[in-house]
Amino acid sequence: MKSKAKIAVASAITALCLSSYVQAGDVYGPFPVTLKGYSGNKTNSVSYTGQIGRQVLHTSLKKLSSQGNGGANAGRIKAEMMSYFGGTDKNKAILAPVDKGDFNIKQETMRDISNTNLAGKASKGVVNGWPGQMTGRETLEFMIDKAASTNKGFDPSTGYDYIQLISKFTMGAVFYHQACDNYLDEKMGADKKPNNKPYKEGKHYTGKEHSWDEAFGYFGAVAHTLKLTPEQSYNVAKMKDLAAADANGDGLVDLKSEMTFAHAYYASSFDKGGKTNYLETITKAFIDGRQIITDAKGEALTDAERGKIVNLAGVICSNWEKVIAEAVFKYAGSVYNDVTKLEELVASNSDTKKAFRTYAKHWGELKGFALSLQTGKYNLGETGTKLNRLMGMGPLLMNASQVTGINSSGEFLKDEGSGWGEYKLHMLKVQKLMIDAFQVKARNKDKLSDMSNLAEKLGGSNSSEND
Repeated sequence: MKSKAKIAVASAITALCLSSYVQAGDVYGPFPVTLKGYSGNKTNSVSYTGQIGRQVLHTSLKKLSSQGNGGANAGRIKAEMMSYFGGTDKNKAILAPVDKGDFNIKQETMRDISNTNLAGKASKGVVNGWPGQMTGRETLEFMIDKAASTNKGFDPSTGYDYIQLISKFTMGAVFYHQACDNYLDEKMGADKKPNNKPYKEGKHYTGKEHSWDEAFGYFGAVAHTLKLTPEQSYNVAKMKDLAAADANGDGLVDLKSEMTFAHAYYASSFDKGGKTNYLETITKAFIDGRQIITDAKGEALTDAERGKIVNLAGVICSNWEKVIAEAVFKYAGSVYNDVTKLEELVASNSDTKKAFRTYAKHWGELKGFALSLQTGKYNLGETGTKLNRLMGMGPLLMNASQVTGINSSGEFLKDEGSGWGEYKLHMLKVQKLMIDAFQVKARNKDKLSDMSNLAEKLGGSNSSEND
């Protein structure tokens, strides 16, 4: 193990040169301690290490989910995955992100960040669109169990890519759900976590300060996001731009404030196309809201102050929802392209194995985001029902069958699905649904120009309508 202290010392001069890199108002923190009666030595009231801990548990869990070998080590892999999902061992090594070239990570174990877990924060609501009518936590535990018995996270008999399913659904069922259906919702109520009391006894931050901070940590943006372009933020997540990540110039990337995670990464990926501004809009709303809370100076928020906070929370969560909807749109387009390629390979009697694996990966990303979209503050109602029916519970397989449920033993049930052409049309209907319901604008992998021709080819005037 290399000495990261030496890296820090070698970068001391750079740190001095970059000390003005972020200015007040452009960065999430530090914010002063405002809690009345506090007599300790803390000077910064910002704290969201638990949420960063969960970001890292998620990335490490994703890494582990690809390490099965088809069953021989299923028990060990499952136990390892559950130790990250449940957060049972704070001495666990961080599996991802880890050092990559000159992109050196400051923390190496979970102890360096926080003693936390994912399981206890997963959605308790029933997950529609996935077999078994399980809660968010139960669904993730079920996926972990299945992933452990696969070869590198993929089950060809169902088409399930558990690497993607676990990752994308964790981002929704834990991060998005907790931020927008808890911290920016219930905990912004007048009687919940008031600003004139500590969040918990002995803490140096108020109830509203910490609730707001926790929501920010779940979004996954670096603290100095407003100093970066979307492309820089994206490249930080890809570990390709140390200068952009390293705000204090110490030569190390501090996961607690200098790494792009989860939905902030996806916001960056869409914004760098120039059609949207999700990352800046969400981050600025977080900073503005935190400033309002700080300016209250430890007093309970007035109705006017709380009204501003609630409005900013609405800006954050409506744009966050759009980011997830953009991902659904994108991967529906990817699945459409994959099916088209599979059709061509079948027609030419070519090997479909590699193309099917790519299709399964994209479908897993699509399904994970589609399930995530349904874990927010509001029930999507008819929109959620349409989305789930169009996709089905599993990808259409090469024999045109599809997972339709599970039995009492947890084994998957299958039935005949739609034809390949009809399933392609379903993907276009998903894209149209994201426009109609969420007004997505980035529209990566837009294939809607094919809709009329495909519907006409399949026959029937109703084919272009949503199911």
